[in-house]
Amino acid sequence: MKKPAKKSEPPVPIKALHVGSGDPLLLLHGFMLSPHCWTQTANRLAAQCEVFAPAFAGHWGGAPGDGWSTDIYTLADRIEDQLDEMGWRTCHIAGNSLGGWVGIELARRGRARTLTLIAPAGGWNAPSLTQFRVGLKFLAMVPIIEIGKRVGGFVKHNPVTHRLTKLLLVKNSGAVSRTDMTAVIEAALHCQAMLPLIMGTFRAPALSDLSDLPTPVRLLLAESDHIIPNRVYARRYLKELPDSADRILMHRVGHVPMLEAPDRIATLIAEHVYASRGHLRAI
Repeated sequence: MKKPAKKSEPPVPIKALHVGSGDPLLLLHGFMLSPHCWTQTANRLAAQCEVFAPAFAGHWGGAPGDGWSTDIYTLADRIEDQLDEMGWRTCHIAGNSLGGWVGIELARRGRARTLTLIAPAGGWNAPSLTQFRVGLKFLAMVPIIEIGKRVGGFVKHNPVTHRLTKLLLVKNSGAVSRTDMTAVIEAALHCQAMLPLIMGTFRAPALSDLSDLPTPVRLLLAESDHIIPNRVYARRYLKELPDSADRILMHRVGHVPMLEAPDRIATLIAEHVYASRGHLRAI
């Protein structure tokens, strides 16, 4: 008689993923996400690196936020405190979306050995229509999240919710497990920093000129990014990053490519880390 399939355990909040040994590597997640989105990539990198992927303050699994308005500088302060506690004066940094923006700030503070930016946010001038537009895009999600909190389990496990979320975040929906998508939805529903960060985005100054970043940079853009499309939000990165920076367009992936292409992301990060050791190339 065939045994019934084992039910997967529901995702739980994670303060930080901390796996592996080797070069120190910090992985930073995007807005309204959590360390869960890095799980598969972190496990692939753990053979070569000591990987630390913390939850941002005000996000699912993270420490409480900082009031009604916050910004990337406050988030960077909190991450710096964690790096200090671990004894990591410098480390390799890879950040997705908001995590990329915070990674740039950490690099400016001298904490990055290398910096890998994955569909990074923040590539707008301030004040500008582009800045206002991205704030409004996330502000429009607030009522949806509030309704989701009230209906709880129905939203977390509903196939329609999963499908709509995948359409926003990834290109190949079949490559993302149900457990990973449940974790994404849980993180969004438990993001206390949602409104404070949106308000902070409206008020935040523009990124400083990117041409003087003091660390080797690799820019990874997602071809099918529906959250911050490249044609608008990648212009400053493409124009201002140093000529020495890698600029790579990843085909057939969406805004959070770690969910659908963890092997590719792990290889691209590892390759950049290895290059800093003396021009070794990962294959």
